[in-house]
Amino acid sequence: MYSERRLAFEWIRPMSSTQENAPALKEIFNQQRLEHIADAMRAVYPAFDRQRFLQLAGHNLAELSLMQRLARVNESLHQVLDLDYPTSLDLLRKLAPRLNSRFVCIFLPHYVASYGLHDFERSMAALKYFTGFGSSEFAVRHFLRQDCARTLALMLDWASDPDEHVRRLASEGSRPRLPWSFRLEQLQADPQLAAPILERLKSDPSLYVRKSVANHLNDISKDHPQWVMQRLEGWPLDHPHSAWIARHALRSLIKQGQRRALAIIGAGARAEVEVRRFQVTPGQLRLGERLDLSLSLASTSHRDQRLVVDYAIDYVKASGATASKVFKLKTFTLPALAQVDLGRSQPIRELTTRRHYPGRHGVQLLVNGEPLASGHFELVIP
Repeated sequence: MYSERRLAFEWIRPMSSTQENAPALKEIFNQQRLEHIADAMRAVYPAFDRQRFLQLAGHNLAELSLMQRLARVNESLHQVLDLDYPTSLDLLRKLAPRLNSRFVCIFLPHYVASYGLHDFERSMAALKYFTGFGSSEFAVRHFLRQDCARTLALMLDWASDPDEHVRRLASEGSRPRLPWSFRLEQLQADPQLAAPILERLKSDPSLYVRKSVANHLNDISKDHPQWVMQRLEGWPLDHPHSAWIARHALRSLIKQGQRRALAIIGAGARAEVEVRRFQVTPGQLRLGERLDLSLSLASTSHRDQRLVVDYAIDYVKASGATASKVFKLKTFTLPALAQVDLGRSQPIRELTTRRHYPGRHGVQLLVNGEPLASGHFELVIP
């Protein structure tokens, strides 16, 4: 139902590559954690069969992945409780504050999505409650897929809730392309369906919520870029919260050099600058080493300029062709006839989302969407 990587990214601090002896992520649900859940469950329901739960949940535990363990906890609880859904849900509500990990609490909305699709009002109230302990963003999507209009109507009410976790759920749960979850095809086809939620949150005081709104709009921009830009052009961008959302929502379009998107954040004009230095060092490096960029921009204008400075790396693919990836460097206002020095150090290492191949990698400096300078480095892989 959920992605191990997505949940690990959201709720677990990434481990350093030097922590070779760090425990596997699946050990979040180890034997000690199962005992903790069992003890907490028994505290709210003395008739709970602790031993049977541990036997079911712990069976072949070493062979299970993190998400398989999370699902096993759900299945085992459901089997051991053997109660009707409303009674089980009431017990899980009492259980939530006793659990000692926000990540572990994810199994609570998981339970709702697994066993409560038939009981809309009770289940949605439970998701609203559980999201403060462990986000319900993945679970609510099952209700959106089952009855989109009814679920969105309730989520619009959530967008006005005093709790930032609930407001974020309204936006995050309705994202059409939520990473590592299934897509919501109806919302992907028609962004207007969830637009009232975004409108209600467009100046939200919580950064936690604003990040979600920006990501939601960025999702939409993959399929409906003109819709996103037109909507943002109508927002009160003199408000700092709305302006923040717009900048982050347009990041994909800005990386593509979309002039209209750049104009929305005040950087639509062609940059009047001179690149006095652009260095890419070292000229040759190995995996695990760092690439250093150093540059100097000088204004040739008698007016202040809003600049978006990015850089693109042309990664070599297995075929020998290249694919460009744009990285953010800095967005700022350059005073008239002023000069600014910028730099960036980036590790070149293997990622789950990118495999590296040897060869010449081009690097381009982009200012307000236009390439103004270039360099390269040679990647050596033994």
